Amino acid sequence: MEYQAKDEVAYDNVIELKGISQSYDGGQSWIIKDANFIVEDKPGQGQFIAVLGMSGSGKSTILRYIAGLQEPTQGEIFLKGKLRTPEDRISMVFQQYSSLPWMTVLENVGLALQYAGVSKKERDARAMEIIKEVGLEGHEKKYAMYPTLSGGQLQRVAIARSLLGNSEILLMDEPFGALDIKTRLQMQDLLAGLWEKFQSTIIFVTHDISEAVYLADEIMILKSPPSRFVERIKIDLPLSRSRNIKREPRYTELVHHVEDTMIKVAEMG
Repeated sequence: MEYQAKDEVAYDNVIELKGISQSYDGGQSWIIKDANFIVEDKPGQGQFIAVLGMSGSGKSTILRYIAGLQEPTQGEIFLKGKLRTPEDRISMVFQQYSSLPWMTVLENVGLALQYAGVSKKERDARAMEIIKEVGLEGHEKKYAMYPTLSGGQLQRVAIARSLLGNSEILLMDEPFGALDIKTRLQMQDLLAGLWEKFQSTIIFVTHDISEAVYLADEIMILKSPPSRFVERIKIDLPLSRSRNIKREPRYTELVHHVEDTMIKVAEMG
């Protein structure tokens, strides 16, 4: 397709990685080779893409490309039909807690607005709105550090900060990997509700197949290096998710299908 500005023509894709390759030794070996990745625009719904793959297949690197934290050796990255520039701001939630511990929850959540020059009164008001959305009301004056806040609460701070910075696109790199099972399930439910409310485009890296099936509307799978995307699985569950869906036969079928596909991909070498 021809890439044009949004005000010239309605864009077809929110994100596109085109011919992406990554080498750290001048091309003698490739971590990622000729990878293509497209996330279509779905107005009134958004997209939730879960990325699966073996360890070392480049899942986190793909997110770093989109966020602008790393440039590929070869290939191009487009956002909303335009070549990505350093000025494009895409939020990312990491597995490690990323809040600034010397700042309060309110200050952390409003950080992107502070950098954008928004007045303190306005950014505090907007930050409080999203703090309520993620269930942190009453904690806004606490310092965003462990053990003042739990691991789940610190990830809620990161999600709130990312949504306030740019609710259209949210990148998440195994954000629940360090949480206990109860907190992890609660965070899954929170994220499912936030996706439904904000209709964001979410790219979510995880090793947990059942988590991917529960949250995503599509799953994309990377083969081992030299990596590229080799499978794209549509998750045909209702977009509005609750934990009851995990009791449905179709959910179980999809989990087994993704497991079988992952084994097949792993055998590709």
